[in-house]
Amino acid sequence: VRLVESGGGLVQPGGSLRLSCVASRNIFSISAMGWYRQAPGKRRELVASITSGGNTNFADSVKGRFTISRDSAKNTVYLQMNSLKPEDTAVYYCNAVMVTLIRNDYWGQGTQVTVSA
Repeated sequence: VRLVESGGGLVQPGGSLRLSCVASRNIFSISAMGWYRQAPGKRRELVASITSGGNTNFADSVKGRFTISRDSAKNTVYLQMNSLKPEDTAVYYCNAVMVTLIRNDYWGQGTQVTVSA
């Protein structure tokens, strides 16, 4: 599965951004897709995920501010980020999980999000 992210950039605190992740295959054939982020000097962490069945999960730090959605016709998953804070600054990575006999994780190249005045 190839994943291509877009939509990162520089935004002021309180602003919004929408990240997009285009997958190379039908997203309903993918067990789960999600967004992770990694800030300098920190471990990569899950931000939000959505399963093929539509179940979503969010990190506590983004609940109420971020939403995850998908467009199956475009094989695309979105991360809508509102009320952005400086601590949201990180490289955001799209992730796809394929589970057959084993779990396989696929990653995009990452897109930088910087929240600064």
